[in-house]
Amino acid sequence: MAAPILRWCCPGRRWALASIDRGSRHGRGAPPGSWFCGKRGQRSVVQKLLSAAQKLRKGEREWTAVVGLEIHAQISSNSKLFSASKVHFAAPPNSLVSFFDASLPGTLPVLNRRCVEAAVMTGLALNCHINKKSLFDRKHYFYADLPAGYQITQQRLPIAVNGSLVYSVCAGKKQNQVISKTVRIKQIQLEQDSGKTLHDDLRSQTLIDLNRAEGQLRVDANISVHHPGEPLGVRTEVKNLNSARFLAKAIDYEIQRQINELENGGEILNETRSFDYKLGCTVPMRDKEGKQDYRFIPEPNLPPLVLYDSASLPANADPQQVINIDQIREQLPELPSVTREKLVQQYGMLPEHSLTLLNEVGLLEFFQNVIKETRAEPKKVTSWVLNTFLGFLKQQNLAVSESPVTPSALAELLNLLDRKAISSAAAKQVFEELWRNEGKTPAQIVSEKQLELMQDQEALEQLCHAMMEEHPQVVMDMKKGNPRAINKLIGLVRKATVNRADPTVIKEILEKQLSSRSVSGPSDGHRSGACET
Repeated sequence: MAAPILRWCCPGRRWALASIDRGSRHGRGAPPGSWFCGKRGQRSVVQKLLSAAQKLRKGEREWTAVVGLEIHAQISSNSKLFSASKVHFAAPPNSLVSFFDASLPGTLPVLNRRCVEAAVMTGLALNCHINKKSLFDRKHYFYADLPAGYQITQQRLPIAVNGSLVYSVCAGKKQNQVISKTVRIKQIQLEQDSGKTLHDDLRSQTLIDLNRAEGQLRVDANISVHHPGEPLGVRTEVKNLNSARFLAKAIDYEIQRQINELENGGEILNETRSFDYKLGCTVPMRDKEGKQDYRFIPEPNLPPLVLYDSASLPANADPQQVINIDQIREQLPELPSVTREKLVQQYGMLPEHSLTLLNEVGLLEFFQNVIKETRAEPKKVTSWVLNTFLGFLKQQNLAVSESPVTPSALAELLNLLDRKAISSAAAKQVFEELWRNEGKTPAQIVSEKQLELMQDQEALEQLCHAMMEEHPQVVMDMKKGNPRAINKLIGLVRKATVNRADPTVIKEILEKQLSSRSVSGPSDGHRSGACET
């Protein structure tokens, strides 16, 4: 299967040093909680290395981190990049291996059209320049998961270069400030998968699966630190990170480790490291003092890859034999930045809310399906989806696709709330029941639990009047303008109605009755200012 590689470089962060006892220092502004790991009550390697920081002292210098990422992303295709072998996750080992995959003599690579189209589309989405002519090379190294002794890649002239990715992050104390950042994309290249190495420690043996390599994503992070205005520092490479969360933790740890090492008089080695996710730290694998010679040579069995656009397409070209860049551009799906802007304009939601909807897999589709089936305002739907629904998912560590509450069920619940058939408190109770009892509708739950709002206005007015009579001191506090007093009465009335009364309606009735009392005067029959003779 194909593994297009994205290489990009991020200018990184500026780290302000803070002095710590006996020289250990770190930068302010790093993500909270990203440096600490291990079991509760137990100090991990990271905790021992990174103790609490004091404020920046006068004369101390800042650090800048530079991070370059090499991202191996699997192309979604039915067959591999250079052979007709099928691609199927978790297939039995070595069950999807052709003669070419096994590197039998005389076998030749055949380029997969689907993989080329996917690489072009990726390049367009990342604002890259698409090379109409790109070349394939052999990268030589000897390892058991590469039986040919070389890997087909694109070293000299890749399929796409010089792109950029603009992304947004939420900042500020309340995470309500959306800041745009840009990273540079150096190149995108098509590269042959190696096999997968399986180490069996119990039997002290290593097995090879030539079906395909790792999962859908693998990242190598190159990290260095330096003082602003000075030459770049020595970099280390953290290999084979397989999740965005581990990538962030590895980068944060490695930046801190390098700063700590340099501030204590040490030096950074040009080495390859791995990330121990259990300890939350990087550990050395091998040094890079002697640069490995991959002996890149042109791939003799593959001609140059030639692409066209509408202007350069030959007149009688067979559409099955050529790839048109402009045609792929027309097929490019709507990019996340465009979708976020539409959400803000169409539904009036905050930019940070649009970020959350797109960052959670399946959440945008869930939101849109609820919108289609409810009469509730979009802002109300946004609040329920991002606060209540997403909160329940995160609490139980579930994906959107695993939710027991369907978009239709949430839409029906919001409809009940919108027409004031139930209160907000009752709606939350119904949602909890929906989460626990899959299959029941909101209307059924409302009926079974008797959660309908009181519709008898006269009875509610009498109850409010009786409550005011029973709590004269609270009424006096209301007259004095104490805002907490009316909330207390609202709570008492709602308790008496088993939360079946709308708090907004209760408040209106109480304020009206309080106003009536103020006009009519004291309840003991005496007129204000009168005297007896």
